[in-house]
Amino acid sequence: MKQKLTVEIWSDIACPFCYLGKRRFETALAGFAGRDNVEVVWKSYQLNPYLKTDPSISIFDYLARAKRIDLETARQLNAHVSAMAAPDGIVYDWDSVIVANTFDAQRLIQFAATHGKGAEAEERLFVAYFTEGRNVADRATLVELGRDIGLDARELEQALESGAFREEVTADIEEARQLGISGVPFFVFDRRFAVSGAQPVALFADVLERARQAE
Repeated sequence: MKQKLTVEIWSDIACPFCYLGKRRFETALAGFAGRDNVEVVWKSYQLNPYLKTDPSISIFDYLARAKRIDLETARQLNAHVSAMAAPDGIVYDWDSVIVANTFDAQRLIQFAATHGKGAEAEERLFVAYFTEGRNVADRATLVELGRDIGLDARELEQALESGAFREEVTADIEEARQLGISGVPFFVFDRRFAVSGAQPVALFADVLERARQAE
């Protein structure tokens, strides 16, 4: 490729398919001959921007209310997601998930991106939310997670407390609206090709190659 191939990914930390989509895309990217010339840009998105963090309810209760289904169906849906993601090495501990608003988590990702660690922040937050039962709306927790990926804890804490990166998060969400994106994960390749959802690795590999040939 003569120039950088830019892949923009709209994603929400509380979205299990976003976690799976990230894993499958990165698997495809690892096997792509032009991977060193690909720039991945993580874009903020919130499935439920009005959600109030509530550690007292289970993810099953939340899903049942949000989708207007019974509790057993909610459990079955999550079990289906777990089975789907298992071959990709992803483990969801649904019983430990803390229902949380992800706006500040998105601000952490924006901060991390300025230090070249956007992908690392995404991964750390997914593990924290879906596997470790961490509260990703708690700023002290976010600072600790940032430290885990090598970010300066004091600088991150100041950014979170000051309200930094609010505009960047909001701008990404608005851009998604303008592009007609109504669900995540959503992948845009050089503004030429788009992939919606946690598609198979082979599909991501195919689109990467098509985007390379279009350069």
